[in-house]
Amino acid sequence: MELTPAEALKRQAAERALEYVESGMVLGLGTGSTVAHFLDLLATKLSQGALSDIVGVPTSIWTGREARKAGIELIGLADRAKVDLTVDGADEVSPDLDLIKGMGGALLREKMVAQASHHVVIIADGSKAVERLGTLSPLPVEVVEWASGTHARFLEGLGAEVKTRWSDDVLPLRSDNGNLLLDCRFPEGIDDPAGLDAALQGRAGVVETGFFLGIADVAILASEDGIEVRERHA
Repeated sequence: MELTPAEALKRQAAERALEYVESGMVLGLGTGSTVAHFLDLLATKLSQGALSDIVGVPTSIWTGREARKAGIELIGLADRAKVDLTVDGADEVSPDLDLIKGMGGALLREKMVAQASHHVVIIADGSKAVERLGTLSPLPVEVVEWASGTHARFLEGLGAEVKTRWSDDVLPLRSDNGNLLLDCRFPEGIDDPAGLDAALQGRAGVVETGFFLGIADVAILASEDGIEVRERHA
């Protein structure tokens, strides 16, 4: 099947990420359209014998289903003390490799797996690179359903335009954990991601935010000009 230009770039980034994968690894498997290419390419390497003895930790029900279809062996996050490498996508990537993630609805499980990982590689097309977080993507915030309107008002007080994510015209979309997702857009971007994240993390009823700050080690960004590999410097 011929790929669209955007999908071809995603596949290029996914292919580059395979260079970080070694036989015997425990791999965190992210969620989303770019990761779908990574799963396909990984399955090919395994079937060819180029890689072996790899087990994956899925970050969503979707990832688990797609990995099983591809023949990738899966385990749970609690089954191993450490994940060697996580490969995941992102909705925004800042110059210092801070991220916004979660438009696929898997932010909580993605962050749990990433935090348990020795190394985190992000794959994306070049359009996801931004100078300031919040300028391209809304910030997803996962909240408990009870009194969810109070969370929306709290977020609006912080300058956000808040929309509940819907699965259809009747039902709100729920995360794999059964929670609601609020998409928070900041018209001028986010000046202080760390401060905003701290404020949200301290709010009862907020389960997790889409801020992935200080987590990514490498970002592989594919554009028409080629592959750019950004590394976090200590």
